[in-house]
Amino acid sequence: MNPENIKQPKAVALISGGLDSMLAARVIMEQGVHVEGINFYTGFCVEGHTQAIRNQDKNKPKRNNALWAAEQLGIKLHIIDIVEEYKDVLLKPKHGYGQHMNPCLDCKIFMVRKAKQWADENGFDFIITGEVIGQRPMSQRKATMPIIAKESDVGSRLVRPLCAKFLPETYPEKMGWIDRNKMHDISGRSRKPQMALAEKFAIDEYAQPAGGCCMLTNEHYSKKLVDLWQAKAANNQTRDYTLDDIIMLKIGRHFRPKENFKVIISRDEGESNFLRGYRSEFTWLELTSHDGPLTIVDGHPTEEDLLLAARMTARYSQGRDADTVEVQLTTLDGVSKILNVEPLPADEVLPQWHI
Repeated sequence: MNPENIKQPKAVALISGGLDSMLAARVIMEQGVHVEGINFYTGFCVEGHTQAIRNQDKNKPKRNNALWAAEQLGIKLHIIDIVEEYKDVLLKPKHGYGQHMNPCLDCKIFMVRKAKQWADENGFDFIITGEVIGQRPMSQRKATMPIIAKESDVGSRLVRPLCAKFLPETYPEKMGWIDRNKMHDISGRSRKPQMALAEKFAIDEYAQPAGGCCMLTNEHYSKKLVDLWQAKAANNQTRDYTLDDIIMLKIGRHFRPKENFKVIISRDEGESNFLRGYRSEFTWLELTSHDGPLTIVDGHPTEEDLLLAARMTARYSQGRDADTVEVQLTTLDGVSKILNVEPLPADEVLPQWHI
């Protein structure tokens, strides 16, 4: 057969923006395979929201790490919105949650299955992931590797270049598209092998290697999510959530003084400006006598509850040491009034109400 008529194999790589997915894609690219990236947006990504809003992060680069990684690799990246589809994964994980609210194994199965669907629709031959045996306690164990391949329906078309030498031969290897000897045997939680491989490939900048990319692995975020679900249950609502719910859990200090209401207090000017966009949907409070945060109140607060929220707002203002401060209260129907309140002492706020 004329070599010019031999089809170049094509693979799609799951690109999170972290080092492992970059390296996995690069290992396969080095073997002459055409690689494109795919990134799934769940709404729970660490980057993008808080970093873009908070004043303390103003000097950090505002980049989407998956797009940036694809740029460094020189490959096309396909970003797929799965916010709605992902709800079933989070709310009803077959394999349960990790240490917090992270359904890591179900999440990986879902994303690999979605990547397979995309590959089949677009004429790609196999899937690449950056998984490393022993790196993650739930989804990246040798025992879970075959589960992911089986339940995602991708089978032996799933290639894990960073730990391939520990795993059975894959379809692309049998076809002669890739060479096992050019893949790796990385395992465990140490990042030194990946960093050495990055140096070999002259990849000198990448996202923090020890960090995850999902808010669901974060203890504090997970507590806020559970609190949201408990509040919905108390109001006879399902655990369904919106993208606004997801984003709001990333913003401000969250307190629940009583079951019937929650208080969200901005932490800086950036968050205050962001929360102003939600004022038409909540009762809100803002100081008129001193500089301070913007506060929104969610739920069904009583007048006494709103007075407490005003005192909490004053506690985080420049008037925290004043005898009284003026707080403007605006209700959902647009009615405003000024409250003269005494700032709440710190020890009456943080310990028992902070989510």
